[in-house]
Amino acid sequence: FAWRLGMRRWLPRLAVLAVVVLAIIWATTNRGQLDPAALDTWIRDLGILGPIVFILLYIAATVAFLPGLIFSLLGGALFGPVWGSLINLVAATLGASLAFVVARYLVQDWAAEKAGGRLKRMITGVESEGWRFIALVRLVPLFPFNLTNYALGLTRIPLGTYMLTSFICMAPGAVAFTWLGHAGKEALEGNAASIKYGLLALGLLAVIAFVPRLFKQ
Repeated sequence: FAWRLGMRRWLPRLAVLAVVVLAIIWATTNRGQLDPAALDTWIRDLGILGPIVFILLYIAATVAFLPGLIFSLLGGALFGPVWGSLINLVAATLGASLAFVVARYLVQDWAAEKAGGRLKRMITGVESEGWRFIALVRLVPLFPFNLTNYALGLTRIPLGTYMLTSFICMAPGAVAFTWLGHAGKEALEGNAASIKYGLLALGLLAVIAFVPRLFKQ
Protein backbone atom coordinates (compact mmCIF):
# COMPACT_ATOMS: atom_id res chain seq x y z
CA PHE A 1 0.00 0.00 0.00
CA ALA A 2 2.79 2.40 0.92
CA TRP A 3 4.54 1.51 -2.33
CA ARG A 4 1.42 2.42 -4.32
CA LEU A 5 1.09 5.73 -2.51
CA GLY A 6 4.71 6.47 -3.25
CA MET A 7 4.24 5.69 -6.94
CA ARG A 8 1.16 7.89 -7.13
CA ARG A 9 3.14 10.70 -5.57
CA TRP A 10 6.22 10.38 -7.75
CA LEU A 11 4.81 9.36 -11.14
CA PRO A 12 3.46 12.86 -11.99
CA ARG A 13 6.76 14.38 -10.90
CA LEU A 14 8.74 11.92 -13.00
CA ALA A 15 6.53 12.69 -15.99
CA VAL A 16 7.13 16.44 -15.62
CA LEU A 17 10.86 15.80 -15.15
CA ALA A 18 10.97 13.68 -18.31
CA VAL A 19 9.29 16.44 -20.33
CA VAL A 20 11.71 19.08 -19.01
CA VAL A 21 14.77 16.87 -19.63
CA LEU A 22 13.63 16.05 -23.17
CA ALA A 23 13.02 19.75 -23.86
CA ILE A 24 16.50 20.63 -22.60
CA ILE A 25 18.10 17.85 -24.68
CA TRP A 26 16.21 18.93 -27.80
CA ALA A 27 17.11 22.58 -27.22
CA THR A 28 20.77 21.71 -26.70
CA THR A 29 21.07 19.53 -29.79
CA ASN A 30 19.11 21.95 -32.00
CA ARG A 31 20.51 25.21 -30.66
CA GLY A 32 22.33 25.88 -33.91
CA GLN A 33 19.06 25.69 -35.85
CA LEU A 34 17.51 28.56 -33.90
CA ASP A 35 17.25 31.11 -36.69
CA PRO A 36 16.12 34.57 -35.49
CA ALA A 37 15.31 35.65 -39.05
CA ALA A 38 13.04 32.64 -39.59
CA LEU A 39 11.36 33.20 -36.23
CA ASP A 40 10.85 36.85 -37.12
CA THR A 41 9.13 36.00 -40.40
CA TRP A 42 7.01 33.25 -38.87
CA ILE A 43 5.76 35.33 -35.94
CA ARG A 44 4.99 38.33 -38.16
CA ASP A 45 2.91 36.08 -40.40
CA LEU A 46 0.79 35.05 -37.40
CA GLY A 47 -0.70 38.54 -37.17
CA ILE A 48 -2.66 39.19 -33.98
CA LEU A 49 -1.62 35.82 -32.56
CA GLY A 50 2.06 36.74 -32.92
CA PRO A 51 2.56 38.21 -29.42
CA ILE A 52 0.87 35.23 -27.74
CA VAL A 53 2.93 32.69 -29.68
CA PHE A 54 6.09 34.71 -29.00
CA ILE A 55 5.40 34.71 -25.25
CA LEU A 56 4.81 30.94 -25.28
CA LEU A 57 8.07 30.39 -27.17
CA TYR A 58 9.96 32.63 -24.76
CA ILE A 59 8.53 30.68 -21.79
CA ALA A 60 9.48 27.34 -23.33
CA ALA A 61 12.97 28.63 -24.15
CA THR A 62 13.50 29.76 -20.56
CA VAL A 63 12.51 26.38 -19.15
CA ALA A 64 14.70 24.60 -21.71
CA PHE A 65 17.80 26.72 -20.94
CA LEU A 66 17.83 28.46 -24.32
CA PRO A 67 19.41 31.95 -24.29
CA GLY A 68 16.75 34.51 -23.47
CA LEU A 69 18.85 37.28 -25.01
CA ILE A 70 17.93 36.10 -28.51
CA PHE A 71 14.24 36.36 -27.73
CA SER A 72 14.60 39.73 -25.99
CA LEU A 73 16.32 41.20 -29.04
CA LEU A 74 13.76 39.58 -31.33
CA GLY A 75 10.93 40.99 -29.21
CA GLY A 76 12.29 44.49 -29.72
CA ALA A 77 12.58 43.97 -33.47
CA LEU A 78 9.09 42.52 -33.73
CA PHE A 79 7.01 44.66 -31.41
CA GLY A 80 8.93 47.92 -30.99
CA PRO A 81 10.50 49.52 -27.91
CA VAL A 82 7.32 49.97 -25.83
CA TRP A 83 5.18 46.92 -26.53
CA GLY A 84 8.31 44.84 -27.03
CA SER A 85 9.58 45.76 -23.55
CA LEU A 86 6.27 44.79 -21.96
CA ILE A 87 5.95 41.54 -23.91
CA ASN A 88 9.56 40.55 -23.18
CA LEU A 89 9.16 41.34 -19.48
CA VAL A 90 5.92 39.37 -19.15
CA ALA A 91 7.38 36.42 -21.07
CA ALA A 92 10.61 36.38 -19.06
CA THR A 93 8.71 36.58 -15.77
CA LEU A 94 6.33 33.76 -16.72
CA GLY A 95 9.20 31.61 -17.99
CA ALA A 96 11.23 32.19 -14.83
CA SER A 97 8.18 31.42 -12.70
CA LEU A 98 7.45 28.17 -14.54
CA ALA A 99 11.06 27.01 -14.04
CA PHE A 100 10.76 28.00 -10.36
CA VAL A 101 7.56 25.95 -9.96
CA VAL A 102 9.03 22.95 -11.81
CA ALA A 103 12.06 22.89 -9.50
CA ARG A 104 9.87 23.27 -6.40
CA TYR A 105 7.42 20.60 -7.52
CA LEU A 106 10.06 18.10 -8.58
CA VAL A 107 12.96 18.28 -6.16
CA GLN A 108 12.33 20.67 -3.27
CA ASP A 109 11.37 17.88 -0.85
CA TRP A 110 14.34 15.78 -1.91
CA ALA A 111 16.69 18.75 -1.65
CA ALA A 112 15.38 19.59 1.83
CA GLU A 113 16.13 16.03 2.98
CA LYS A 114 19.55 15.81 1.36
CA ALA A 115 20.73 19.38 1.87
CA GLY A 116 23.71 19.61 4.13
CA GLY A 117 26.67 21.81 4.72
CA ARG A 118 27.20 24.45 2.05
CA LEU A 119 23.93 23.81 0.18
CA LYS A 120 21.85 24.03 3.35
CA ARG A 121 23.57 27.26 4.39
CA MET A 122 22.99 28.73 0.94
CA ILE A 123 19.28 27.86 0.97
CA THR A 124 18.87 29.20 4.50
CA GLY A 125 20.71 32.40 3.59
CA VAL A 126 18.59 32.95 0.51
CA GLU A 127 15.38 32.35 2.45
CA SER A 128 16.43 34.81 5.15
CA GLU A 129 17.01 37.52 2.56
CA GLY A 130 13.78 36.77 0.67
CA TRP A 131 12.86 39.37 -1.93
CA ARG A 132 16.15 41.23 -1.43
CA PHE A 133 18.13 38.27 -2.75
CA ILE A 134 15.80 37.93 -5.73
CA ALA A 135 16.24 41.64 -6.44
CA LEU A 136 20.02 41.22 -6.34
CA VAL A 137 20.18 38.30 -8.77
CA ARG A 138 17.76 40.01 -11.15
CA LEU A 139 19.52 43.37 -11.12
CA VAL A 140 23.08 42.05 -11.22
CA PRO A 141 23.75 40.33 -14.59
CA LEU A 142 26.46 38.12 -13.07
CA PHE A 143 24.08 35.32 -12.18
CA PRO A 144 23.00 32.90 -14.95
CA PHE A 145 19.31 33.62 -15.52
CA ASN A 146 18.08 30.13 -16.43
CA LEU A 147 19.99 28.35 -13.66
CA THR A 148 18.90 30.88 -11.04
CA ASN A 149 15.23 30.24 -11.83
CA TYR A 150 15.58 26.57 -10.93
CA ALA A 151 17.88 27.18 -7.96
CA LEU A 152 15.46 29.59 -6.31
CA GLY A 153 12.73 26.99 -6.66
CA LEU A 154 14.56 24.91 -4.04
CA THR A 155 13.90 27.57 -1.41
CA ARG A 156 10.67 28.32 0.47
CA ILE A 157 10.36 31.84 -0.95
CA PRO A 158 6.68 32.44 -1.83
CA LEU A 159 5.87 32.25 -5.53
CA GLY A 160 4.06 35.61 -5.42
CA THR A 161 7.11 37.33 -3.94
CA TYR A 162 9.34 35.69 -6.52
CA MET A 163 7.15 36.73 -9.45
CA LEU A 164 6.58 40.33 -8.34
CA THR A 165 10.23 40.99 -7.45
CA SER A 166 11.43 39.36 -10.67
CA PHE A 167 8.99 41.41 -12.75
CA ILE A 168 10.10 44.70 -11.20
CA CYS A 169 13.84 44.03 -11.10
CA MET A 170 14.09 42.46 -14.55
CA ALA A 171 12.44 45.51 -16.11
CA PRO A 172 15.64 47.55 -16.69
CA GLY A 173 17.37 44.67 -18.47
CA ALA A 174 14.27 43.82 -20.48
CA VAL A 175 13.93 47.42 -21.65
CA ALA A 176 17.63 47.69 -22.54
CA PHE A 177 17.77 44.52 -24.66
CA THR A 178 14.41 45.30 -26.27
CA TRP A 179 15.69 48.72 -27.32
CA LEU A 180 18.85 47.10 -28.69
CA GLY A 181 16.75 44.72 -30.75
CA HIS A 182 14.62 47.57 -32.05
CA ALA A 183 17.73 49.66 -32.79
CA GLY A 184 19.17 46.79 -34.83
CA LYS A 185 15.99 46.54 -36.88
CA GLU A 186 15.93 50.31 -37.47
CA ALA A 187 19.59 50.26 -38.49
CA LEU A 188 18.96 47.52 -41.05
CA GLU A 189 16.16 49.64 -42.49
CA GLY A 190 18.41 52.71 -42.64
CA ASN A 191 16.42 54.66 -40.05
CA ALA A 192 18.40 57.32 -38.17
CA ALA A 193 16.33 56.63 -35.03
CA SER A 194 18.42 53.50 -34.54
CA ILE A 195 21.21 55.65 -33.11
CA LYS A 196 18.92 57.08 -30.44
CA TYR A 197 17.56 53.71 -29.34
CA GLY A 198 21.01 52.15 -29.44
CA LEU A 199 22.50 54.85 -27.22
CA LEU A 200 19.59 54.64 -24.78
CA ALA A 201 19.98 50.87 -24.54
CA LEU A 202 23.75 51.06 -24.03
CA GLY A 203 23.30 53.75 -21.39
CA LEU A 204 20.80 51.61 -19.50
CA LEU A 205 23.10 48.58 -19.73
CA ALA A 206 25.93 50.69 -18.33
CA VAL A 207 23.76 51.63 -15.36
CA ILE A 208 22.86 47.97 -14.78
CA ALA A 209 26.54 47.01 -14.95
CA PHE A 210 27.26 49.57 -12.21
CA VAL A 211 24.76 47.96 -9.81
CA PRO A 212 27.22 45.35 -8.37
CA ARG A 213 29.42 48.18 -7.08
CA LEU A 214 26.50 49.54 -5.08
CA PHE A 215 26.04 46.18 -3.34
CA LYS A 216 29.75 46.04 -2.46
CA GLN A 217 29.60 49.31 -0.56
